[in-house]
Amino acid sequence: MNGDRFSDDPLIPTAALPVLRRPVEPEPSEWAMPTAGPTDETDMVAIGADLEPGTILAAYRAGLFPMPIDRRRIGWFSPDPRAILPLDGLKVSRSLRRSLRRYEVRFNTRFTEVMEACADPRRPSGWINRAFIDAYSHLHEMGWTHSVETWLDDELVGGLYGVRIGGFFAGESMFHRATDASKVALVHLVHWLNATGGTLLDVQWTTDHLVSLGAVDIDRPDYLDLLHEAVAS
Repeated sequence: MNGDRFSDDPLIPTAALPVLRRPVEPEPSEWAMPTAGPTDETDMVAIGADLEPGTILAAYRAGLFPMPIDRRRIGWFSPDPRAILPLDGLKVSRSLRRSLRRYEVRFNTRFTEVMEACADPRRPSGWINRAFIDAYSHLHEMGWTHSVETWLDDELVGGLYGVRIGGFFAGESMFHRATDASKVALVHLVHWLNATGGTLLDVQWTTDHLVSLGAVDIDRPDYLDLLHEAVAS
């Protein structure tokens, strides 16, 4: 058997996980966010609005997430089907289990640096721009966004970041500069979510890489049901 399901693991002591603190609720957004509706071939539901904290959080609570579509405009996406990674379904190969012993993992010590690494213009299909880095870093200061960082010899070599609302976590992007470094961060993220009442890990669209780690597609109505329950927890 090449891998097994990951839940609680002695390689990740619970005491090392960060305490989940109550974030600061921002001013409400002036924009109304649709929860569903027709999309184009890119799964885009709407164009416009802004990247204020209240707008971004209202979008995630409605099942949307933003991406730039040009230098000035923001697109809001709601894929159907939607990719999630069940928190009892992460697949950990033997090689990844060995990698868990190799790296140190930290939470929330270099959030902006993680986003900047994910935004590296040398990466294919890069979309994260300075406006997004600034907006999500602001949300980080308010307690809504989190980074999971993989370190080797005191050097940041991988990680991921995303948005947490109650039991919901929206995984936005990850990067690695060493073998399995982003996967190790994902294992720690899943462990943290399981240890702190997480119920839904959204990964937007499935890729072969994510499917190999346990990601699955679900219909948008089913996703929205899970989302509404998760953000209320």
